[in-house]
Amino acid sequence: MQADRQCTLELEALPSRIQQIRRIVAAQLRYWHLDPLLDTALLGITELLANVYRHAGSDKHCSVQLTLVSGRLTVSVLDSDPQLPQVSVPEPLATGGRGLAMVAALSDSWGADPVPDGGKVVWFSLHVEAPAPAPRRRPAARRVPAVAAAA
Repeated sequence: MQADRQCTLELEALPSRIQQIRRIVAAQLRYWHLDPLLDTALLGITELLANVYRHAGSDKHCSVQLTLVSGRLTVSVLDSDPQLPQVSVPEPLATGGRGLAMVAALSDSWGADPVPDGGKVVWFSLHVEAPAPAPRRRPAARRVPAVAAAA
C-alpha cells in the first residue's frame, strides 16, 4: 500500500535527543494538519523512545517513521535490539513500567515485530478524524462607490 505521506527520522535515543524529536514530529504533524493527534502521538513516541533508551543495550541508534495512509497515522520506532517488548502490569505505586500499557490504551492499535536483519519495530496507529467541512461563505454584496453611481 502506498503511503499518502511519510517522514523518517534517524537518531540516537538519548534523553536530550528525545525532546528534539518531539519538536520535529510536532512540526511535521502540524504541517500535515494533524493537530488533534499531537498529544497522543507525542506521548506514544516519547514512551517508545524511552524504551529504546532503557532496554536496547549500548546501541541507542533508532529511527522514527510517521506514515499517513487512508486516514490512519502509524508511528514506528525501529531499533537493533531483537527483544520484543511485552506489556506489563506494574504495581500500583511503581514509578515506571507503564509505557507500553499507555501506548496500548491511547492508540487504536499497536504491535511489535522482528525485522529480518535483527532488531525490531514497535508501532502504534491513530485514526485521523476527517476535518469538519469549512462553513460556506456567502459572496459579499457588491457595492458601487457613491461617486461612480452619481456620474
